[in-house]
Amino acid sequence: MLIDAHCHLDFADFDHDREAMFERARAAGVKHFMVPGTTREHWSRVLALGAARDDVSISLGLHPGFMDEHGDGDVEALAGMLDAHPEVRALGECGIDARFEETLEAQWELFDAQLRLAKARQLPVVIHCVRANDKVSKRLRQLDLPAGGLIHAFAGSPEQAWKFNDLGFVVGLGGAVTYERAQRLWLAIKRLPEDGFVLETDSPDMPLCGYQGQRNEPARIVQVCEMVAKLRNEDPATIAAQSTANVRRVFDI
Repeated sequence: MLIDAHCHLDFADFDHDREAMFERARAAGVKHFMVPGTTREHWSRVLALGAARDDVSISLGLHPGFMDEHGDGDVEALAGMLDAHPEVRALGECGIDARFEETLEAQWELFDAQLRLAKARQLPVVIHCVRANDKVSKRLRQLDLPAGGLIHAFAGSPEQAWKFNDLGFVVGLGGAVTYERAQRLWLAIKRLPEDGFVLETDSPDMPLCGYQGQRNEPARIVQVCEMVAKLRNEDPATIAAQSTANVRRVFDI
């Protein structure tokens, strides 16, 4: 059994064939899906998907890549939604994307506000972290969050992965692992502890090698699993079991 630890199945990219996408995933052995919210406008879609399906768990947050869509009152609205919906398993997707330098100060303010919400509610956090691993791990250590979480789409060094693991976070491994240029990530994967990672697709984004330009979907997590198994010299079934156990532990599902 596999769980896709991070996939945006509420996105409009799936509106024309969402059920068929789920069927392909189930046929491939993917039995559960973690779907994060990214903007206040789309939380209702995430909540509706989670309410409609027993195989979907959800989180809600304010993503750093959509700063122009966030507004005054969104953090307070998020707090209200978390309190009103106990089925929400985590806060996120939130975080820092240093590619967007013009919004970086505002990103940190929004990220800190969300981390404080998660700490107060003892929720795990789903973190988008691009070109900011060291700064984010330092901030997480300062805040001492009680429930850890997921560093989504990890692409850093072994040392950076270990820092996150020490703080109670697993790192998410997705399509990036299938590219030969990902030598530093490959080294990290080989040295991760068995309780330190989860498998994800970030569907419809983060396409695997050979699928560039195509919509990603959860069925392809099988290929991610196979690549991680190859790098760690383990059986894919072992990697799948380890990832599934880690997702269940982190998100209490």
